[in-house]
Amino acid sequence: MIENELTEQIIGAAIEVHKHWGPGLYEEIYEKSMCVELRLRKMYFENQLNLPLIYKGEQVGNDLRLDFVVQNKIVVELKAVTQLAAIHEAQLLTYMKLTKCRVGLLINFNVPTLKQGLKRMVL
Repeated sequence: MIENELTEQIIGAAIEVHKHWGPGLYEEIYEKSMCVELRLRKMYFENQLNLPLIYKGEQVGNDLRLDFVVQNKIVVELKAVTQLAAIHEAQLLTYMKLTKCRVGLLINFNVPTLKQGLKRMVL
């Protein structure tokens, strides 16, 4: 499946979760609900993926934890914040570079309509 089709399916899953819960819950609830929705759609994903940090050939930590990597192609970072900030975009770009995924989705569930909380990024 190509990235465009994947992002459409992931966004569809997020819309379904947002329709069910609406805004105002903790990020963890949206994340667990996304796991259910992605499984129902038979999409392969890794959740809460620990990312080892390598500096000049040495592992210096694995402190980065990604919300989702879907089909080994799309990084998905979930938020439940009042407003997305530049640091959230920078975080997603860093995760994309480290995983070598060309496409990423930043999804903020704390909005009246999910369209207002979606940001697609491409390296």
